[in-house]
Amino acid sequence: MKLSISARIAESFLSKEAAALSLSELADLAVTAGYDAVCMRASQIGVHSPPDEITAARELLDARKLSVSMVTGDFDIVYNNDNGPQCLRNIRSHLDLAENLGAPLIRTCIKTPADISCARRAADEAAERGIRLAHQCHAESLFETPDQIVDTLQKIDRPNFGLIFEAANLDECGQAYGPEVIGRLAPWIFNVYLQNQKLCADGTVTLQTWCRGPVSFDILQIHEAGGIDFDAIFEGLSSIGYDGVVTVHQAGSEQGRDHSVSAATRTARYLQTCIGPRADAG
Repeated sequence: MKLSISARIAESFLSKEAAALSLSELADLAVTAGYDAVCMRASQIGVHSPPDEITAARELLDARKLSVSMVTGDFDIVYNNDNGPQCLRNIRSHLDLAENLGAPLIRTCIKTPADISCARRAADEAAERGIRLAHQCHAESLFETPDQIVDTLQKIDRPNFGLIFEAANLDECGQAYGPEVIGRLAPWIFNVYLQNQKLCADGTVTLQTWCRGPVSFDILQIHEAGGIDFDAIFEGLSSIGYDGVVTVHQAGSEQGRDHSVSAATRTARYLQTCIGPRADAG
């Protein structure tokens, strides 16, 4: 498996537009901590970025031998809002971004059944460039539950449209996320997001879900016990022979840059023990 760090490490949990770290700082953090790639988000580089900034970003990452595992090209996708699916109706700008950054995968957003036909057309256009599209397991979308996920992906019915498996959102929606679920979703898993949390009635964060209303939880660091069962996740990934990207999708620390760097390093070390020996990621 290939270990990637999301640009979300340079964002706060609820404010996802202003980066607390420059791309150069994020890339240096990734190299120092032992990551193979960066998962690019609009807070660093997106479809709104001028061409020269996109070129400079690619050169900066190439110089550090970091690839871009995936791009999330605009803030509407990040916020999973009603405008999120517009990416499917304007996929060309996202394809251009991915191609210019050398990214093989683009995150998308689907909110209603009406978006499914758009997803098919976007996937067909992406296939012409050898790029894949994916949707994250996510609350307030058609990807809240395994049943919904399978139904939606079967309706899209494109080999280059798949899933970003993410246990925390399944957890918020009251769904299982262990080996049995991973096995069921295996044909579509293109990427894996990891973040940690502990559900609790008086949690510091409350988010809405369609299937069970508001859900509260505390954010934990990846290596902290008592939250998401990462052993079950990696058991499931091993059982399906998954050898793709595992992305640390943890939000940045409100305690500042140094704390984020320390947490990212400790997270990488922890996940490297979960992943086990890896081939050279190049």
